[in-house]
Amino acid sequence: QVQLVESGGGSVQPGGSLRLSCTASGFTLDTYAIGWFRQAPGKEREGVSCISSSVGSAYYRDSVKGRFTISRDNAENTVYLQMNNLKPEDTAVYYCATDLVGWCTVLGDILSIHDYFGQGTQVTVSS
Repeated sequence: QVQLVESGGGSVQPGGSLRLSCTASGFTLDTYAIGWFRQAPGKEREGVSCISSSVGSAYYRDSVKGRFTISRDNAENTVYLQMNNLKPEDTAVYYCATDLVGWCTVLGDILSIHDYFGQGTQVTVSS
């Protein structure tokens, strides 16, 4: 059974940092792309970042480029999202997701993943 579990969310002040973790069970994630999405209250879910199974291939939405870094630790079966210089507009529930394919599907600069999502972890950026 494919499961994704997020952790690492919390409340920080603007300019702060958090590292989110996405731990997989039921499959080994080293051969699959894993993405991060977020959804703020009253807004649609949006793709934030994605890491392919290939070393060094990653996608970031424009608003997080230079601030967020996605990485994977295959030994821990975990993907991380390091978030630095957080802004109030980063406040959302963050989800990791996979379609169990090796590449990140980006259509018109929009990340597309549909099949498996975790339960989410809340990130709140506020002074």
